[in-house]
Amino acid sequence: MTNEDARRSLAGFTGRGYDKGRGPLAQAAWMLVSGLVFTRWWCPATLRVTILRAFGATVGDGVLIRHGVRIHWPWKLTLGDASWVGEQAWLLNLEPIVIGSNTCISQDVLLCTGSHDRHSPTFEFDNAPITIGDRVWIGTRATVLRGVSIGAESVVGACALVVKNVAEGSTVLAPRATDPPAMEP
Repeated sequence: MTNEDARRSLAGFTGRGYDKGRGPLAQAAWMLVSGLVFTRWWCPATLRVTILRAFGATVGDGVLIRHGVRIHWPWKLTLGDASWVGEQAWLLNLEPIVIGSNTCISQDVLLCTGSHDRHSPTFEFDNAPITIGDRVWIGTRATVLRGVSIGAESVVGACALVVKNVAEGSTVLAPRATDPPAMEP
């Protein structure tokens, strides 16, 4: 056994502290409906909203959810009025995701509330909610990680990686190929 093996034992993972928010029956029902109906191209957008509400999501008026959108737990999702979620977006909401009104989550965006504690010997969860304000645009293929709040009127550019809070009215862009790499101390 190497030193790395001694420090991390995935077999000891417990998931302690993580609450799925509903029991196994509701989870299974969502997975079935999501896979067979919700994500399909032929499912009308209005039906997607109805399905989300039936599974406990808070969804405002005039919301548009395109096909192929993956939502982990709908009961941990809030969508404000007139917001859009684009094709193939993935809302991995182990913890709550709150999206304001008139906000556009573009295609292929990943909103990920889950992570793991890299210092935990059993790699336990390190999850936190995501909050996105009103009139925000998250560009295609951007990724927003756990614990982030994005202020109203902000823009997150295509392919950007957001790991810390974004102030109201800000713009976050992906680094250019000429930018030096970010290094962790």
